[in-house]
Amino acid sequence: MASYRLGSKGTEVSRIQQRLKEEGLYLGPVDGDFGGGTEAAVRVFQAKEGLEVDGNVGPITWKALFAQEILAPSILDKPLNHRSLALTGTFETGQAPPECFTGLSGDFDGQGISFGVLQWNFGQGSLQPLLREMIDQHDDIVRSIFQDHYGVLIAALQSDRDALLAFARSIQHSAKHFVFEPWKGMFKSLGRTEEFQEIQVRHAANLFNSAINLCAEYGLTSQRAAALMFDIKVQNGSISNQVKHVILQDFHALPANLSGGDLEVAKMRIVANRRAEAANPRWIEDVRARKLCLANGGGAVHGIVYDLDEQFGIGLASLQAGKATNVAAYTPA
Repeated sequence: MASYRLGSKGTEVSRIQQRLKEEGLYLGPVDGDFGGGTEAAVRVFQAKEGLEVDGNVGPITWKALFAQEILAPSILDKPLNHRSLALTGTFETGQAPPECFTGLSGDFDGQGISFGVLQWNFGQGSLQPLLREMIDQHDDIVRSIFQDHYGVLIAALQSDRDALLAFARSIQHSAKHFVFEPWKGMFKSLGRTEEFQEIQVRHAANLFNSAINLCAEYGLTSQRAAALMFDIKVQNGSISNQVKHVILQDFHALPANLSGGDLEVAKMRIVANRRAEAANPRWIEDVRARKLCLANGGGAVHGIVYDLDEQFGIGLASLQAGKATNVAAYTPA
């Protein structure tokens, strides 16, 4: 069963905060961020109920709060490619699902608007296909979100690149590049829908399939390895031949008695460290922390504590046991 502790994020944490607020124990915002205030309120609740006081909401504390069994995060029901994308999106945004699917930024890089887990954008023409697919398949949802602005969005998507970029720049601050309301809220709402999340997953399929191929190339067989390689594809592009040579040398030097999960983890740690050391010197330790979190199955990244198995259902189970390995890639019409 999942548990929630300092650093956890998501809708389940919001439920905990709301329940503690109803008990008069928590005075902070219901923001889905398990911080010190939430932990303190949990400790008070545990002491009041005669429970072990550790500040964590595990099965026993959850049952005391809600009089029911703890609920696993809904992301656990998704296939591996979806969970891997959500995990990388959480690293990128610091926001748990579904908010990691709603990343929105303006024209700071000359691309007009960037949106979604992988920051698809208008300038490179990568965002338009996602929005058009959503309109084609779920027009009712798009209309319900954009309402009076629906026609403006459609006209913008039907225009040429220059006109589309001009539209994008007209709905954001010219210097600070944040998107104005109501457009910000409408795009965020779109990103929270399961339908648009599934479209993002499909458009990330080529990267995920490349990650699966990298696993085969390095003799890695676990779902966690697939998530590691996917994160490398997203954050770092790939692994150069020079770095690959060093990694394989390190593999060869591993103790001969290592096997099973221990061998898999040892190999992933080598990949994590060697890929980090090949990054821009400015970002080496940032890349290392993120990649070792994946290799080890947990750790802290940018102050957020992760447990990959509990939060994303990503562990050492075989790739063959995943709900998705190679998936159909998006092909432009």
